[in-house]
Amino acid sequence: MSTTAIASDTASSSNTAGHLPKWAPWALLVISFAIAAVIFTFANTGRDPAEFNIAMTLVVGIVLYMVLIFVVSTVAESRRHATDRLMTALVSAAFVVALLPLVSLLYTVVVAGLVRFDAEFFSSSMRNVVGEGGGAVHALWGTVLITLTAAVISVPIGLMTSIYLVEYGQGKKLARGITFLVDVMTGIPSIVAGLFIYSVFALIMGPGTRMGIMGSLALSVLMIPVVVRGSEELLRIVPNELREAAYALGVPKWLTILKVVMPTAIAGITTSIMLAIARVIGETAPLLLTVGMVQSMNTNMFSGQMATLPVFTYMQAKYPGIPAEAFIDRAWASALALILIVMVLNLAARLIAKLFAPKTGR
Repeated sequence: MSTTAIASDTASSSNTAGHLPKWAPWALLVISFAIAAVIFTFANTGRDPAEFNIAMTLVVGIVLYMVLIFVVSTVAESRRHATDRLMTALVSAAFVVALLPLVSLLYTVVVAGLVRFDAEFFSSSMRNVVGEGGGAVHALWGTVLITLTAAVISVPIGLMTSIYLVEYGQGKKLARGITFLVDVMTGIPSIVAGLFIYSVFALIMGPGTRMGIMGSLALSVLMIPVVVRGSEELLRIVPNELREAAYALGVPKWLTILKVVMPTAIAGITTSIMLAIARVIGETAPLLLTVGMVQSMNTNMFSGQMATLPVFTYMQAKYPGIPAEAFIDRAWASALALILIVMVLNLAARLIAKLFAPKTGR
């Protein structure tokens, strides 16, 4: 037998022999968490059981698992397999660490919010309510109206700006300036947008002016750069061959954009618009400055203050009355309603993207 064949047989045998069974990593993980739990149980002896440190138990268990899987894999398999399993454990641990705050947040909001997540909460306002009872229907309507108006203002401006940047502004100084300003606007704090709109209306209509349309304009300042950047990237990935084919048939440029480019990218553009709405619907600082807060229903965008869910949540938690539990329960229920609205918008974005995505295949 030649030297090459012997080396090949040796390599193949080393790759197949000494491989850990599929259940071994899971068993080591359970053992690691069990050891960590025992350690912290003894450390907590004589104290209140409620003081048991679950977070540190998880951290120590993950560290022990990494050590065990590396040592066991090195002995049973090879150093290469051990390194691979260690890196897999590190990536999985990073994923779990990133996921834990989200899961904890959702669990806390759902459990605390369900206490007042009832029919009265969605059918009553806080007018003449000083203690228990009441609801947030006025804040819910205010959030819907203000966010919808902001979308009506922002989407056309954002889409037309992105169309100019992609289709007409290639290499022009104006396009480069717009791109720079959009990048700057993307990073401005939300309270700056609220202060800007409040200052403009204070100069025109006098200090202390607060209206629903002011909140919509403040949110549109935050939405426009998100819509521009998202739509611009999606328009850029439309193949130039589609444009050239339309031009070869004598179709004018504006009609090519309307009938060829936009339908091709409409699914992604719709998703970016939905995500932009979800990004601003929970803003509190600009709405607190421009819209204010009332305890009764007001659906007139051009007269008087309005209530919104983010500001309602803030005011209920920041300034509780008597009994304080009633105010805190309303704040949690309002936060849960806001999270559900954002979740519905994201699901709608995914559904629209799936429905309007270009069909592939025959």
